[in-house]
Amino acid sequence: MGMSVGEGKSDGDPMVEMNTTPLIDVMLVLLVMIIVTIPVQKQAVKLDMPRPSANKPTAPPEVVELEVDFDGTMLWNGTVVQNLDQMIRYLAQSAAASPQPEIHLRPNRLAKYEPVAKILAIAQRLGVKRIGFVGNEQYLTE
Repeated sequence: MGMSVGEGKSDGDPMVEMNTTPLIDVMLVLLVMIIVTIPVQKQAVKLDMPRPSANKPTAPPEVVELEVDFDGTMLWNGTVVQNLDQMIRYLAQSAAASPQPEIHLRPNRLAKYEPVAKILAIAQRLGVKRIGFVGNEQYLTE
């Protein structure tokens, strides 16, 4: 692909440089052939997805509103929880119920982490399965 423009060479002199254009064309054809002939590798991840249940629940589950105020005050369905032992009794009753009620934990925006973490640890230890955070929209900033 070289064109030599220089002094002292006439038009009749033989070209000494190698023409690499056909070599590049052959290499590109070989590359395309290799890509086309390689078998497609299919990687699969086996997932055991839950099967839909045939019997649908007839009534909506019981919902317990559990709030943690900014000063650490805990409210169980609007009733003030006096101490941690009373909270343990409430959570134990919920864990023993069949079906377990849904516990909607709503920490205040200014609540400290410690009381919320204690509630979650107690609930896990007692076997509460249906607990979740609600009211996360208060943390969104505009």
